[in-house]
Amino acid sequence: MDERMVTDYPLVDIQERIATAKPIKYPMAGMTSHQVTLHVYNIATGKEIVIKTGEPAEQYLTAITWNPDNKRIYIGVLNREQNHLKFNEYSAITGDFIQTIFEDRDEQYVEPQGPAYFLPDNADQFIWKAQRDGYYHLYLYTISKGTCKQLTHGDFVITDFNGFSKDGSKIYYRTTEVSPLERHCYMMDIKSGTVTKLTKEHGTHDIIPSGSGKYFLDYYTSTDVPYNVDLQDSNGKMVRRLHEAENPLKDYNLGVTELGTLKAEDGQTLYTRLIKPYNFDASKKYPVIVYVYGGPHAQLITDEWTAGAGIYLNYLAQEGFLVFTLDNRGSADRGEAFEQCIHRQCGQLEMRDQIVGIEWLKTLPYVDADRIGSDGWSYGGFMSTSLKINHPEVFKVSVAGGPVLDWKYYEIMYGERYMDTPEENPEGYELTSLENKTDKLEGKLLMIHCTTDPVVMWQHSLVFVENCIHNGKQLDYFVYPGHDHNVAGPDRAHLITKITQYFKDNL
Repeated sequence: MDERMVTDYPLVDIQERIATAKPIKYPMAGMTSHQVTLHVYNIATGKEIVIKTGEPAEQYLTAITWNPDNKRIYIGVLNREQNHLKFNEYSAITGDFIQTIFEDRDEQYVEPQGPAYFLPDNADQFIWKAQRDGYYHLYLYTISKGTCKQLTHGDFVITDFNGFSKDGSKIYYRTTEVSPLERHCYMMDIKSGTVTKLTKEHGTHDIIPSGSGKYFLDYYTSTDVPYNVDLQDSNGKMVRRLHEAENPLKDYNLGVTELGTLKAEDGQTLYTRLIKPYNFDASKKYPVIVYVYGGPHAQLITDEWTAGAGIYLNYLAQEGFLVFTLDNRGSADRGEAFEQCIHRQCGQLEMRDQIVGIEWLKTLPYVDADRIGSDGWSYGGFMSTSLKINHPEVFKVSVAGGPVLDWKYYEIMYGERYMDTPEENPEGYELTSLENKTDKLEGKLLMIHCTTDPVVMWQHSLVFVENCIHNGKQLDYFVYPGHDHNVAGPDRAHLITKITQYFKDNL
């Protein structure tokens, strides 16, 4: 990766008496990108060749895969716009281009999720995962014949490829077929198409097949099961349980967690999670904290231990809050229509879905509709601030950590995938910017940023603060010196205490 042409971005180390500048390379949306080449080094001869991936230099090299013959190598060459992928075959001996196996195009974006998976002892056939009919499915390619066969079908997502049987006649994979909240594993006979569901209990499963193909390990968790590891035979029959975790929260007073569904304006199902305080009393009125992420590649509500909430959100409930979460459109593993509708307008449809959740909360007799807050980090910080700015009548108190506040300051790969460049989409960048809307800020907002964040640059929140000052708007602001994109280690206890006390003092 050659980053010499990429702009330096200043980060500062304050550990020295005279603070030291430690710049990183950070290409922002629309700016000059780094350039990548793929090299093959021969250990025996000491010779190195460069694969001839061609122009333009600003392109992504993805899904790199060796052919089992060790003479060919495959690269998913993705254009900078990320809407056209060429899966190319090259000579690993000379670096020369051989052929394009296939091309994928999409009006919004193409996002390859992994390498090609060659069948065992087979240099001619491989499995590819792609989202071509609205959902990620598996495809079988035969290179010599130039053919492609779709193996899996349906309105569900193949989330993982788990491998082959020893002879290569069967494949293992993981899907959302039972429910978007669950993950189950299946075995398919490639030739006949016969599918066997291997995992039985509700929840989130992952498997590792044995080398012989006679057994597999099933690692799973659910809302009822902290963590189990089972040995099963190739048909999914239990052989024996290898590990059963004790409930790590058995000595804690936890409130009830309830999962539910609502409908988005386009009719799609939205999943929700509500954590009630311990000793919940339905005759009382409770404040609500809406915990949000809302961005791509994340799903907060799942059928696993604590329903995906973890300890932090249960701690907030213990402190007397209802804690509500909704996975809005744009979230992961729901298919193309659900996920890609946010393209060029991040935050907009997501907010509308969150308001669907708010309207439902207001129908509950034990919700204090005058005391609703929001909390989120990174994309969740962007969402929490967006909700606060655009719906001040709803959100009395908001907390935003490491927030993206103007997409023009974000890096090219993620930023341009979902927003295109500022030059291509000026209206979208203007619409989604929060730094140009500080005049609308009302009520209490705590913004938190780590001073050496290499992902969401400190500039995001500093410019927001500057604009708040110019507009005569007050906000609360806190930094964590020396931390990166989130607060880890012992200092995280300080962060949790800070956020919790802010809600207790103001909500």
